[in-house]
Amino acid sequence: MPKSTPLLLPDPTTLILTIRDRRVILDTDLATLYGVETGQFNRAVQRHLDRFPEDFMFQLTKDEHESLRCQIGISKAGRGGRRYLPYVFTQEGVAMLSSVLQSSRAAAVNIAIMRAFVRLRQMALSVGELARKVDALERGFRQHGEQFEAVFDALRHLMSPPPEKPKRRIGFRSDNA
Repeated sequence: MPKSTPLLLPDPTTLILTIRDRRVILDTDLATLYGVETGQFNRAVQRHLDRFPEDFMFQLTKDEHESLRCQIGISKAGRGGRRYLPYVFTQEGVAMLSSVLQSSRAAAVNIAIMRAFVRLRQMALSVGELARKVDALERGFRQHGEQFEAVFDALRHLMSPPPEKPKRRIGFRSDNA
């Protein structure tokens, strides 16, 4: 029996979005990962709607779709884009997809996506735990005054996202300007 080549997938953590305070993946991204067209993917899901309650999958509103279009560059309506609003799938919905899309690729994709959701949850927990520890340290050492205040300010600065760098101007610049 010949060896099968390993499935090379993009990192699914880059595809996970937060919509309605839930971590989800767009149907188009899932279809790409599964190697099928979005329409084919959604038809398979529609045939098994009873397996996808609202906490597993939901359809975006027009406002949510417009917001995503602006954020991640989804094609403009009327330019070969979608006819229907996209669906998004939570971690549970992705797990349920394995019973709908039955192929070895679907199984490999589901495993990769589940691991991505777990990694994101672990990162969120570790950042939250670090913030709680810094707060506890600050409360414990507040009596020592300004010395520790500078340390806590530096720690908070390190935990905050880096500021955006100003864009460099392009073009010819004369010494007179």
